[in-house]
Amino acid sequence: ARGDGGFGGPDGAGLPLHVVPDRTPDASCALDIRKDQALLYRLNGDRNPLHADPQMAIRVGFPVPILHGLCTYGTACYAILKTMLDYDPDPVRGMDVRFSAPVLPGETITTNMWKDGPIISFECRVEERDVTVLKSGKMTLAH
Repeated sequence: ARGDGGFGGPDGAGLPLHVVPDRTPDASCALDIRKDQALLYRLNGDRNPLHADPQMAIRVGFPVPILHGLCTYGTACYAILKTMLDYDPDPVRGMDVRFSAPVLPGETITTNMWKDGPIISFECRVEERDVTVLKSGKMTLAH
């Protein structure tokens, strides 16, 4: 499903992306991802072997099983709640992001954040591989 939108529809090319500010982040949060995180996340019911079977991961071009995208998304949300919102989810009205690279279990996800009024812009990087894994992130707040 990589590269085709995952559902046979439009690939999303041309959709407007949120632009993060071109300045030093207002805050950053580094979170270590457990080596067994993808296995634990499977308990949510996602049994895709890409996240647990090393041979399947190699067959589709990854060196090891990758972290679930939704787990990466949730990690970014947690980092923002922890760092910018004192763990309070009440003001959150929405969150959009572009997935740009997989996360490997055992890596560290650093979420860089910029707050402008009711918008928190963010991007997530994995420093171990010098790669941005979530781009054009935008959390919309009620206030």
